[in-house]
Amino acid sequence: MLVPAGHHPMKPIYLDYNATTPVDPVVAEAMLPYLREHFGNPSSSHGYGVQAKRAVERARRQVADLLGCSPDEVIFTSGGSESNNMAIKGIARANRARGNHIVTSAVEHPAVVEVCRALEAEGLRITFVPVDGDGLVGLSDLEEALTPATILVTVMHANNEVGTIQPIPEIARLARERGIPMHTDAAQSVGKVPVRVDDLGVDLLSLAGHKLYAPKGVGALYVRRGIRLEKLIHGADHEQNRRAGTENVPEIVALGMACEVAGRDLERNAEHMRAMRDRLAGGLERELGEIRMNGHPERRLPNTLSVSFRMVEANTLLSEIEEVAASAGAACHSDQVDVSPVLEAMGVPVEFAMGTVRFSTGRETREEDIDRAVEAVSSAVRRLRPSGEVGGEAAGPDRPVKLTQYTHGLGCACKLRPQLLEKILADLPRPDDPRVLVGTDTADDAAVYLLDERTALIQTVDFFTPVVDDPYDFGAIAAANSLSDIYAMGGRPLFALNIVGFPSNRLPLWVLERILAGALDKVNEAGIHILGGHSVEDTEPKYGLAVTGVCDPRRILRNVGARPGDALVLTKPIGLGILTTAIKRGLAEEPAIRRAVDLMGALNREAAEVASEFPVSACTDVTGFGLLGHLWEMSSASGLDAVIHQDRVPVLEGARELAAAGAVPGGTLSNESFVSEAVRWLGPISRPDQLLLADPQTSGGLLMAVGGGREGDLVGALHDRGVTEAAVIGMFTERGAGKITVR
Repeated sequence: MLVPAGHHPMKPIYLDYNATTPVDPVVAEAMLPYLREHFGNPSSSHGYGVQAKRAVERARRQVADLLGCSPDEVIFTSGGSESNNMAIKGIARANRARGNHIVTSAVEHPAVVEVCRALEAEGLRITFVPVDGDGLVGLSDLEEALTPATILVTVMHANNEVGTIQPIPEIARLARERGIPMHTDAAQSVGKVPVRVDDLGVDLLSLAGHKLYAPKGVGALYVRRGIRLEKLIHGADHEQNRRAGTENVPEIVALGMACEVAGRDLERNAEHMRAMRDRLAGGLERELGEIRMNGHPERRLPNTLSVSFRMVEANTLLSEIEEVAASAGAACHSDQVDVSPVLEAMGVPVEFAMGTVRFSTGRETREEDIDRAVEAVSSAVRRLRPSGEVGGEAAGPDRPVKLTQYTHGLGCACKLRPQLLEKILADLPRPDDPRVLVGTDTADDAAVYLLDERTALIQTVDFFTPVVDDPYDFGAIAAANSLSDIYAMGGRPLFALNIVGFPSNRLPLWVLERILAGALDKVNEAGIHILGGHSVEDTEPKYGLAVTGVCDPRRILRNVGARPGDALVLTKPIGLGILTTAIKRGLAEEPAIRRAVDLMGALNREAAEVASEFPVSACTDVTGFGLLGHLWEMSSASGLDAVIHQDRVPVLEGARELAAAGAVPGGTLSNESFVSEAVRWLGPISRPDQLLLADPQTSGGLLMAVGGGREGDLVGALHDRGVTEAAVIGMFTERGAGKITVR
């Protein structure tokens, strides 16, 4: 068994050996002389060429020994894909007069499927034989597919995604009885299980070097004597005049050595990989319970484990477990989120198929690697998966979905960490247009552009992931949050545009309709219209608005301009991030949920209108960076220090207890870290209260600086207009660097 050099206990765990393997040190050593001193062309007659030719033929014998064939039946290629192309196209074009029909399976690798599709476009007929729930081709189905016009049967030996090993000897017998050549793609099976061409009964067999610890870019095709192929690559008469091109001597040598090692250690390696695979499967079942193993329980590769995590999106899961390298379906499709054709052909239910991850063990895999992987994967799945609700077509308006179970972020709590955002914004160029009244020079969430001496245009955009489970409520809250930036600038909204990210492969479209309905009702309440928008397919639901408004350029409210002695007034209680986290975890009671929903859905219009009647010098809405984060932006931009009286800050009922119970979003801790150097804590302030002050809010209240001793009058006016929880929470004290004291 190989031992990787410099293996460190915390090195990322590689469980993607079906995608590619590392090069065996013995293999690498074998190829080195042919990169340095023995660099000749095998077709040359001088000593350099003879050395290279001998190496190629020695490698050919090594490959033949592993496959149980004669060396002259081995053709070197650039890899498995070329071998498949050469076999399938070569047979098809050499047998034009005999027939035009190819039979294959519904679970082939793209290196076979796409070749067949290309031939189909040229006029050939392709039959894709179905498989059962374990991924096995039905022999009766395959036999029925054979016709007098069939010129080739090509069925993979072992599936690259689920590991199922096909009954190739039986399939080959059916083909042989009818005089039909049989090809198998054995890229995944060579080196893991015995692969002997006579035992399999095949006429052609493909293998890929990088699947058995040789480098990428080299492979081989076995062609039984008497099988006629048309050349795929034309040129000189290399490889018995079957494949033109100067031989890739170093990699051919590497492939030969890899085959020798694979044959020598086959049983020991298979036993080890199987033990690691089973340890992983057992650990995941023990930790998670409700998972699905795909592939035949017995007829499968010893190293391959395809696991489906119900209602968890695989790519999202893999992004959560960066310490574990695995694949969402076949490696060739790791950038896609659609259901794998293999899983679809096997009939895996969509709620499982979307959460399918392929783990594949190798010679280097260790028990401690598996145990770390079990812990990492289980933890991530528990964070991401729903708590018993179903989505997709199984859910309907009469059976509500729980939107918070379709995202691993929550509302404004999933914003970029303020530390990162500040760094990026600092490097952006400042606009030099004198009509830009508010741009990137401050931390305001909207831009203001002067149209004329009495009118300025306000533009803002905001969107986020669900904070509540009901789609209608989510749409209304997201709309209220987006409108808030206009109100915080002292403006009036004119119209809005939708911004939609939606996982249509995970959620039914009625959910999106309800989201949009909630938003529409909220903008109607604001007295404006939604005039269009933009939508994209996403792995989780997201919604927001781009809002355009107007304001008086002589009275723009910004988060800069506060004066010493100004009082701080907050119009809504805090704790929304903690409440929504509790909702996602199932910890919140219904009255608290309803209160939070109502609070987040309440427009800041009344607060803004009241503020216009008072000497407000600075204003911002409290959202993703929390009360302390937004206050620090205001205090530092104004060049003032501030003090907050913690016991005067309005807090949602139950939020303290939930914070103490650990219902704290990650954004809270990021915010706390962001303001740590600016905040000084005085007095016995509890840990839950510290967390609440840094808690990210969604559609939170306005934070206003009001002067002239008018804070009492302002709060009274707010109460009269229904903003009943508005309170004076502190004041700006003196000129300074923006330090905040919490008493």
